[in-house]
Amino acid sequence: MTTTPMADTKKRDRAFYFAAWRWHFYAGIFVIPFLLMLTITGFIMLLDNGLSNQLGGAPRVTATGTPLPPSTQAKAALEAVPGQLIQYTSPEAADRPAYFVIRNPADALPGMEPWDVPAKSVAVDPYTGEVTQVNSKTGTLYAWANDIHGTLLIGDTGDRLIEAAASLTLLLIATGIYMWWPRDRSLGRALLPDLSKKRRSFFKELHVVGGVWVSGFLVLFLLSGLAWAGVWGGKLVQPWSSFPAEKDAGFWSSDLTHASLNHGPLDEVPWGLELTPMPESGTAAGTQALPQPATLDSVVLWAEANGFSGQYRVSLPAGEKGVWSLMRASQSEDTIAPSDDRTLHFDRYTGNLLADIGYDDYSLMAKAMAQGIALHKGLAGLWNWVLNLVLLALILMINVTGIIMWWKRRPSGALRLAAPPAPTDMPMWKSAVLVALVLAMAFPMAGLALLAVIAVDLLILSNVPRLKAALS
Repeated sequence: MTTTPMADTKKRDRAFYFAAWRWHFYAGIFVIPFLLMLTITGFIMLLDNGLSNQLGGAPRVTATGTPLPPSTQAKAALEAVPGQLIQYTSPEAADRPAYFVIRNPADALPGMEPWDVPAKSVAVDPYTGEVTQVNSKTGTLYAWANDIHGTLLIGDTGDRLIEAAASLTLLLIATGIYMWWPRDRSLGRALLPDLSKKRRSFFKELHVVGGVWVSGFLVLFLLSGLAWAGVWGGKLVQPWSSFPAEKDAGFWSSDLTHASLNHGPLDEVPWGLELTPMPESGTAAGTQALPQPATLDSVVLWAEANGFSGQYRVSLPAGEKGVWSLMRASQSEDTIAPSDDRTLHFDRYTGNLLADIGYDDYSLMAKAMAQGIALHKGLAGLWNWVLNLVLLALILMINVTGIIMWWKRRPSGALRLAAPPAPTDMPMWKSAVLVALVLAMAFPMAGLALLAVIAVDLLILSNVPRLKAALS
């Protein structure tokens, strides 16, 4: 019996649809727990951003007269929390406190780098010098949620798992859009859910249409998040997108990078600077800027005389060759405009200005990341904050409806995964290997996860009848 070209086309389309559905299903099994975690921790951080500072909550102060010198405020903070002062954060408004980050070297664990030692953030009334709040810098609700969001609290292992899940979500989006693509109705109708449908079809409408609406934003979320990940970001993208310190190689000789200015799970340094080496004090480099030697008060006076206002951060020198670092960055929520980013370093002995790095000095990728991170964190204004809340709610709804659809589809009472059937009329292994190789080159962790799924599907499930029955 012969078939018509139209029948062959329909048969092939049906095979591709079932192949996409099967891949969408298996990717979803791995991805959904991570997406739920990322969504919930994202909610926590977004809401916390609207209520308090990353350094922890503190009561407002009454603006009375002229603020005390930062060094006087720092003395009050150190009397309340003895240790080593490592950072000063200026008040974001006249009725907000200043923050002093203090680390006690005695709290260091064996093998711990100095900048990884837990620190306290001390809120000080800048007008009276009264300490109004003491928080754990890395133990706030925001820091806790951020650490789960990035590492699952298990370090590099968690980072790799999240990176694999985020990368596979791109496959989930692509297969989802392929299955949604309107073949029997107009594009306009396909963008609106048919709420008249019942049972599983109702949840499918919410899942599919909601997924399409959120997909573009989710891709931006994923790419900006992946740029922080250890493999795709840390090994492939970030190294060639960092600020080129080589152009001033005379004093960029420190073993430390700008990432040393971060504290625990909090990424406060602009993405494009994290891998850039820090300059060192004790050279003849730079131009005269501060009296000799530089002090906290002189750095703050220079900042306020040169365009800094509201919240900015001053990091104290680390070691004999350390520098004074003055930073205003959207990454650490000092400003909502990434174009206002500015990082400066001063020689601790001569007061010379060693580096002045602004947004215009970033690479194209670093600029995109600065803008993307601000949008990712909901910092571009109230509209961005509200939009992110809506997007997170939609992502949560898509995951929940996906679970409901699977539960309603699976055979009642059967201990089966109820995966979509594998098409038998197309050379799936060739397509699978090709897609996996392309994905592996673009996103290594996703490629490894996908290749593992393909290997299990082809080598084990297809050859062990009991497993095939249980997992299909």
